[in-house]
Amino acid sequence: MIQDVQKPITIVDPKDYPVDQKPEFVLLGRSNVGKSTFINTLLNRKNIAYVSSSPGKTQTLNFYLINQSFYFVDVPGYGYARVSKTKRALFGTMIERYLSEREPLKQAFLLLDLRHTPSKEDITMVEFLNYLSLPFTIIATKADKLSNNQQQKQLKVLKETLPLDEYTDIIPFSSVTKLNRDLLLENLIEYVKNL
Repeated sequence: MIQDVQKPITIVDPKDYPVDQKPEFVLLGRSNVGKSTFINTLLNRKNIAYVSSSPGKTQTLNFYLINQSFYFVDVPGYGYARVSKTKRALFGTMIERYLSEREPLKQAFLLLDLRHTPSKEDITMVEFLNYLSLPFTIIATKADKLSNNQQQKQLKVLKETLPLDEYTDIIPFSSVTKLNRDLLLENLIEYVKNL
């Protein structure tokens, strides 16, 4: 499935974006939602994405070339209070510009912690993706920390709290148990094949 993963290309300026026009899939979410862990689990690589004990470490756009055929793009997490307001505004501009102007961008994965009600920032991000008409899938992380019954309750909370249409997938995910890892990978690789 995943044969080859290149070390990430770190980018701040749009003029340095890859020019090969390979499809891109962006990973969005709060600073502590586990994007790096998600990347490592999905790609079955221990440390391809740096997992920090303190949130807010990703400060660039990181492009991971997968199987020489598509990119995962990890962007700075939002909602992290310890980053200065100036830096947060800079991240916001960088992410907004990427999401609204990047032609090879095909889909977003919005990571949300299944244990919590979505934050204002999460809702704003969903509204922005809707505004851009950018297809997105919600990845509900840390599902292993909840029983099946609690998972169902929390999935209902996500559906009721977020401005989603009926076509938006919400997929529970766990880096510990690998819940839905194979499903996500198969869908992704099939999607890339059909582009």
